[in-house]
Amino acid sequence: MITGRYAPSPSGRMHLGNLLCCLLAWLSAKSRGGQVLLRIEDLDTQRCPRVYADAIMEDLAWLGLAADGPEPPVYQSERSEIYQQYYDILARRGLVYPCFCSRSQLHAASAPHRSDGQVIYAGTCRNLTPDQIAEKSRTRAPAWRVQVPDETIAFTDGHMGPYAENLARDCGDFYLRRADGVFAYQLAVVVDDALMGVNEVVRGADLLSSTPRQLWLYRELGLTAPRFYHLPLLLAADGRRLSKRDGDQSLENLRAKYAPEEIIGKLAFACGLQDAPRPATPAALAESFTWAKVPQHDILLPENLF
Repeated sequence: MITGRYAPSPSGRMHLGNLLCCLLAWLSAKSRGGQVLLRIEDLDTQRCPRVYADAIMEDLAWLGLAADGPEPPVYQSERSEIYQQYYDILARRGLVYPCFCSRSQLHAASAPHRSDGQVIYAGTCRNLTPDQIAEKSRTRAPAWRVQVPDETIAFTDGHMGPYAENLARDCGDFYLRRADGVFAYQLAVVVDDALMGVNEVVRGADLLSSTPRQLWLYRELGLTAPRFYHLPLLLAADGRRLSKRDGDQSLENLRAKYAPEEIIGKLAFACGLQDAPRPATPAALAESFTWAKVPQHDILLPENLF
């Protein structure tokens, strides 16, 4: 059985970009007789109050996109002991090391950057001696990175097609744990999807570049990787990325204007699943869903659609 998942970060009410991801995850699984599980990605509890998680679940149910389980959902904030076990596997193999670099040091002009502007860690702290680590620890708590090999990880995305990255050159050693003890997204998402039995991950194209390092983690931790489908980003009519901070097309505002079938239908039209913005239910869309209808390029919301 196809087992997909929703994995929202409850830092605010969902916007249309978040909803599009949930809709396509639901349609991709349900159109093939699968199920969709729910996980709340609230690793940073200060940014992700439980009230927003409750609102997301209520919004999804109202839209006809309720998850199939588990009940209650998985909350990442409650799984630190599990993440620690898998972190320790890498640490025992000597792959984890403390990093004392400040944000300004990481973003220095001399630091290597990828084409999308993301900093590639230069390995500044990789070979510190025990004495150097002890000295630096007196004034700054370290974050913890995992050392990656000079290896190219390639895979074929279910929607975007072939993709590859060299871990050392295109990614660099990445965080496993923050200085405040919070485990990083890259480790948590791999462990959670594997332990929840998720075999299909639908998420935004902005996370496509995370996939090679996650596939490497699956392999190194002895876990089974899912099939990935990365969907195009949904942009506002003026080309901006939608943001919870800006309140762009939030479900809170949309629910005051439209019925759930109207929201689903308009969104389905925007991403190519319908030829007109007529009302629709997720169940009706699942009957004819195919990824071939969804564009690979960013989707610009038609002006005045919502």
